[in-house]
Amino acid sequence: MAGELMAEGPRPADLAIGIDFGGSGIKGAVVDIKTGKFVGDRIRIPTPQPSVPRDVVALMDRLVHMLIEALPPVGGLTPADVAAVPVGVGVPAATRGGVVLTAANIDRAWIGYPAERELALAMGRIVAVGNDADVAGMAELRFGAGRRQRGTIIVLTIGTGLGTALFADGKLLPNTELGHIELNGGDAELRVAESARDRFNLGWKEWASGFDAYLHALERLFWPDLFILGGGASKRADNYLQYLTVTTPVVVATMKNNAGIVGGALLAYDRRLRETARAAAEPIA
Repeated sequence: MAGELMAEGPRPADLAIGIDFGGSGIKGAVVDIKTGKFVGDRIRIPTPQPSVPRDVVALMDRLVHMLIEALPPVGGLTPADVAAVPVGVGVPAATRGGVVLTAANIDRAWIGYPAERELALAMGRIVAVGNDADVAGMAELRFGAGRRQRGTIIVLTIGTGLGTALFADGKLLPNTELGHIELNGGDAELRVAESARDRFNLGWKEWASGFDAYLHALERLFWPDLFILGGGASKRADNYLQYLTVTTPVVVATMKNNAGIVGGALLAYDRRLRETARAAAEPIA
């Protein structure tokens, strides 16, 4: 890497790239997973329209190259270290074993697509793929409002859609998709995502009434110890928190727009640890 090496900073082994795949933009950054801080700049590229897998995979590969090229000098970073930096991607979909199962706000061609395998082939590095709300929740529990919190925690990402991540004593139950439970005879997401405010021309108090009913439904099902509100609506929480009547404590997420990127990096780092451990356990031929 050009330039003088930094005297202090993250260890090369603690670096991972997080990518947040959204319907309108794909954002990424190199993350120090020990602190949750970005190493270098966050880069955003508009999502291809239509967002078919081939075009998105190519764009994500380009984004990773851009992030690596812009990486500031890090003490002891070698070309081998750069090649070993893993990538974690949060997608707006349920996933299983690296395969996309649903498609929320992305092209339906993603359903059944082996995203993890194809991204790893394109990038030539370890890649982990997970549900975007799940990875955002991971970041919030590690570095944000859920840090050092125990019990049952539900993280909600409130924006165009309504994502959820469910944790029990820090353990994630993946792909809960609780934004799609039935509420007043319909899909909850269509009624209480932030996008519903514009669609139905609702004021904050009126929107909060429906969102409060949704939180009560989750409360009756799971009796959580904490709700953490993230996503775009979390930035305007002062407009509606006073109208919520659930007995469960409600706090606003602190990672904001960085949660998906940081959570993706955590996902990638954990995958690299598992693959390294598995390789070390394999007998030598």
